Amino acid sequence: MGVRDAVIHPLEIGDDKTNWTFDELRGLRNWLEADGLQFSVIEGSVPLTDRVRLGLDGRDEDITEFKQFVRNCGELGISTICYDWMGGVRWARTEAHNEARGGSLVTGYDNAKMQGGPTVPASERSREDIFEALAYFLEEVVPVAEDAGVKLGLHPDDPPRESVRGVPRIANSVENYERILNVVDSEHNGVTFCQGNFAAMGADVPAAIRRFGEKINFVHFRDVEGDADKFVETWHDNGPTDMHAAMAAYQDAVDDGVVMRPDHVPTMAGEDNSNPGYHTKGRLFAIGYMRGLLESVE
Repeated sequence: MGVRDAVIHPLEIGDDKTNWTFDELRGLRNWLEADGLQFSVIEGSVPLTDRVRLGLDGRDEDITEFKQFVRNCGELGISTICYDWMGGVRWARTEAHNEARGGSLVTGYDNAKMQGGPTVPASERSREDIFEALAYFLEEVVPVAEDAGVKLGLHPDDPPRESVRGVPRIANSVENYERILNVVDSEHNGVTFCQGNFAAMGADVPAAIRRFGEKINFVHFRDVEGDADKFVETWHDNGPTDMHAAMAAYQDAVDDGVVMRPDHVPTMAGEDNSNPGYHTKGRLFAIGYMRGLLESVE
């Protein structure tokens, strides 16, 4: 398919691992390299705890562990770490069986379906508490990432609401990202540009790509129909975003070495939807569509 770089997301390989030893990472690298792929990005389940995200006692111990993870990635040539700052409630979806084109299935979110239930302890933290915890983390970790040659890409809150179940969120607007990037001005403190989340924010996606430019360290190429309160995933060629204009913006504004992956693909005929958004056939379609767009803008 012309794919050169591999992204490891533990949930996609049937694992919820967060704590990686050097040898486990090396084993993955060796396995991928044997098939001609560069292990370029690790994302999702990385060793980052809510004690760190919420600024709680014990965070320094956890940050020390994250620093070693960064050093290990650097030594192994894993150039990018995608992380998130969703404390208490992580990625949220309320639906996994929305019917899309041809009877395929896509995921969705409806904030009304998230109401009720016990109080989430993380909701006791204020938005400023959470921002200060992120700033503390970046000031500690970015110098280590610079030394290791590893770039960090902060994934947007998903969904990018002001709060979910009462827990404040801060990576939920273009303006908030500007504030986060200004904490430590470094190419190693960057953005995972998840198009679906920026679309749900109401951002002009191609304009936001050009605005962040060289601060984009990793890309999730996807789209949604709706907003942060209620949306459904779409096929990559069937959403409201001008995907050709988005690809042209990446070509013009983003470093050539940045890895882009298709994300949250439809579940298609013959697939059991046991891991919604992460089956194979929709990913193959998306890669072909992305390559076609890239060739057209080149």
